[in-house]
Amino acid sequence: MRGTIVSSFDAGFRARLGELFAWRRDVRRFRPDPVAEDVLRACLALATLSPSVGNSQPWRFVRVADPDRRAAVVASFERCNAEAAANYADVERRHAYERLKLAGLREAPIHLAVFCDTATEAGHGLGRATMPEMLRYSVVSAVQTFWLAARANGLGVGWVSILEPEAVCTCLDLPPTWELVAYLCVGYPQEEHLDPELIRHGWQDRSEVAMRLFER
Repeated sequence: MRGTIVSSFDAGFRARLGELFAWRRDVRRFRPDPVAEDVLRACLALATLSPSVGNSQPWRFVRVADPDRRAAVVASFERCNAEAAANYADVERRHAYERLKLAGLREAPIHLAVFCDTATEAGHGLGRATMPEMLRYSVVSAVQTFWLAARANGLGVGWVSILEPEAVCTCLDLPPTWELVAYLCVGYPQEEHLDPELIRHGWQDRSEVAMRLFER
């Protein structure tokens, strides 16, 4: 039996969808306002609709609420951030890096650590025998879906990658087969801008090469 198309998307919807993609921002400045539990849960529910290799659904979302554990994550960021700045040999580039605000860990009301369960038996290994990294890619797709859902609900998300994955896993005391993929700060943005922060502060413009379609 053929399936029935139950939804159609008109030009107005497509335009709004384009707006959503354009307004998906990496947010580092958050208001202290709490996020309603039902809003957070709704965004997470949409994230679980993401595609996953073999329908393995390997994403594991962990809310980090304990102050000591949050402090350990902040300490990891500060170590990594200082080391990253020191690695820029060019003085001007180093100073430009040091002026950037690269995380909202202290301000964001919600911290979400997102893991890949590498030992999951869901999906029975389908699609990942030759590309086992597909499990992690599946988690990334869930992060992006959550990000868009959050934006649609007026929330901002910041993905913090300047961290020590081992330190985060240790302080959260999780199964050793759970690998950190993303650490997200979530909350209401303190400000809104038409352009991404790294473009606004002259760090990196959009790449013409990245927007090209290559053919062979």
